[in-house]
Amino acid sequence: MQNIDKFIEAIHENKFIEAHEILEESWKKLKQTNKDEANIQKGLINGATAIALKLKGRNEGAVMVWNTFEKYRELINTTKSPLLKKYKQAENILDQKFEVYMV
Repeated sequence: MQNIDKFIEAIHENKFIEAHEILEESWKKLKQTNKDEANIQKGLINGATAIALKLKGRNEGAVMVWNTFEKYRELINTTKSPLLKKYKQAENILDQKFEVYMV
């Protein structure tokens, strides 16, 4: 199972901190070879982190970190990647969780 699959499973199960940790290793490796894809993963990590912060009552931090997710979101639509479908799936789940926890 790839890290993105584990990330999707974790956010689906509301394990947002674990999701961050799962994708962070992959993101660090990608920074060296594919900046746009690394930034997609950085954005997804920030989306999960924002929700974790909100659940801890750190509303201001949650909004700030969610905005970082928003900053990188467009890369999902403009970057070619074999993981594009999975990135979109993760994005959709994060949006659903946003509606439940952040609004």
